Amino acid sequence: MKKLLLTLLCLITFGFTNGQSNKEIANVYLKRAKAAIETDVDFPRALIHLNKALTRLDTITDKNIASLASLVYYENYHTQTTLKEQLLFLKKSKSYSKQYFLLSNNNTSEEYLNNVESQVLIIETIEEVETKLAVEKAALLRKEKEMKRVDSLKSTWNSKSKSLSLKVDSIYKFNKNNSAIFKVENYYGVISDRGEVLVKADEYNSFLSFDGFFILKNKEKEATKIYCFNSNSKSGFLLPSPSDFNANSTHYGQVMLPRGNGRLITYPNNSYAAMVYDLKEKKIIKVANKQDLFKSLKKDDVIDKYNKDDELKLDKVWYRLGGDFGGGIYPLYLDGNYKVHSFLCAVDGTVLKTESNYQYIGAFYKDKFQALKDNKTVWIAKDGAELKEAKDESGVYTAGIKVVKLADGSYQFMKEGFIILGDEKLEKITDFLSNNKKK
Repeated sequence: MKKLLLTLLCLITFGFTNGQSNKEIANVYLKRAKAAIETDVDFPRALIHLNKALTRLDTITDKNIASLASLVYYENYHTQTTLKEQLLFLKKSKSYSKQYFLLSNNNTSEEYLNNVESQVLIIETIEEVETKLAVEKAALLRKEKEMKRVDSLKSTWNSKSKSLSLKVDSIYKFNKNNSAIFKVENYYGVISDRGEVLVKADEYNSFLSFDGFFILKNKEKEATKIYCFNSNSKSGFLLPSPSDFNANSTHYGQVMLPRGNGRLITYPNNSYAAMVYDLKEKKIIKVANKQDLFKSLKKDDVIDKYNKDDELKLDKVWYRLGGDFGGGIYPLYLDGNYKVHSFLCAVDGTVLKTESNYQYIGAFYKDKFQALKDNKTVWIAKDGAELKEAKDESGVYTAGIKVVKLADGSYQFMKEGFIILGDEKLEKITDFLSNNKKK
């Protein structure tokens, strides 16, 4: 193409008129364009001069100018950065080539024939670029379609992921039975490690947890409603109302930790006895025959006297016996005072006064009692001596499900690359996209 069109340049001549008209200025630029090609083969510089000339010409009336413009635009098309820009240059080259034939009268001259060959080359090049553009457009459409498909998959995944998320405030540590306390606003409930709500968090704003039992209370103090969830058996139930234990009681009072044998101790108000409850058997435990118990304690010199009103005497003071905690410890009450006065340790006759020792004592299990001393938990033996802390039989969680808190505050449960909730699961987004890629 260059050889053919350079030959055309040798035939191009320009006319000049007197005066500094636009045409005269245009001719100067046209000469510079021609020189840039002939001297340096610098087509980009030739294009600059050509465009300066063309802006000063209303129309092209000279076939040589048309031929030059066609040449310059053709030789600059490949320097354009995109196929669309290349096609634009080629079409301009073709347009100027057509202009040449409109202005040419001799269709047998060498110049004419060379321009015909040039036009054929321009048309062929346009076809090549248009073919590339079509391929590029098809690839772009495929890419856009793929992006839309991926966006759709991402939207599907995000929607599914959201449905497998839990909007809760916090999730506590799971125990060996794969159960944990969770919190929503000011309420607590019980949840499994697969995100299944075992007890709704909509009523109980306080809880105790020990040895696999969750005790949910409707109040931190003076609770009137208690729900127990046994994570060992995955079952739950409401405790009897305080009034079922004592007609005058309106709340459970102090609630101690549940123990592994299922025993729970509470101290209802307006009562001369603590409530001993078996969480496994779901029943209140009362001393079956106090007279037989008193007789045994009297025989062992633990108490001084007892009477038919189920009272016992120690150091000249008569007490009401307020239940059997197991392990030989019994709460003692003074008549007319519903507050526990002391605890009798049958193992050696020790009396632990609440004002100077322990204010409350819980159920006996594995040679230990929980006790509250100045509102702090300590662990004691049958004689009231303090021991090291009891081991919580709730155990260590080993199922391997990870609780993840998301940026929006919700929680998800992850295991082996899957989000799980109940029986549903969803793989990670990268795996989801890969597994759903177009075949």
